[in-house]
Amino acid sequence: MFYLSRIEHSLRLPPHLLSLRLQDAVMGELEKLFLDKVIANLGLCVSVYDIQSIKDHFILPNDGHPTLTVVFTLIMFRPFVGEIITAKVLESTADGLRLSLGFFDDIYIPSHRLPTPSHKKDNLKKNSVMWYWKPSDDEFSIELKDQIRFQVESVNYPKIPTEQPENSKPFAPMEVKGSIDFDGLGPVHWWQDVDEEAS
Repeated sequence: MFYLSRIEHSLRLPPHLLSLRLQDAVMGELEKLFLDKVIANLGLCVSVYDIQSIKDHFILPNDGHPTLTVVFTLIMFRPFVGEIITAKVLESTADGLRLSLGFFDDIYIPSHRLPTPSHKKDNLKKNSVMWYWKPSDDEFSIELKDQIRFQVESVNYPKIPTEQPENSKPFAPMEVKGSIDFDGLGPVHWWQDVDEEAS
């Protein structure tokens, strides 16, 4: 789920930071640039792990910013296909579920990847949809804030749109799609009795 990625970057350092220790000034600027940002095919940056080297100091003509070549390591969040992760239900709609890890909210379980057989009921009070799994006479609900165990099916990096309609959801530079249509997946409390009996 988490990876170390080594990157080389040309960094312009603002002159007002030159009074700081070089390592601290560079670390602060790298965190501003990369923290909580998605890099296509690498994932979401959760931390700057370390700085390997700072070299090639030069100042361009008519520019007070020194430019440095910095080699550093980032901690990236990028789940792999087939990985089992636990997240919290953030939203329930007719299209399926949206889950959150707290630091990343663009995890989607499409309705066709919910347990079979599943059905939905409109919750008019909350203006939302609630999903239910009915494997027999019993009916199991999936509620907001439930802890969900899901399997990653894909990690996508959509192209940045040139324009977005006014009422569209905010653009997500990275989307994780998953499935809960397998034994042991879905709300964690569904399987607690089974886990206790097994132990």
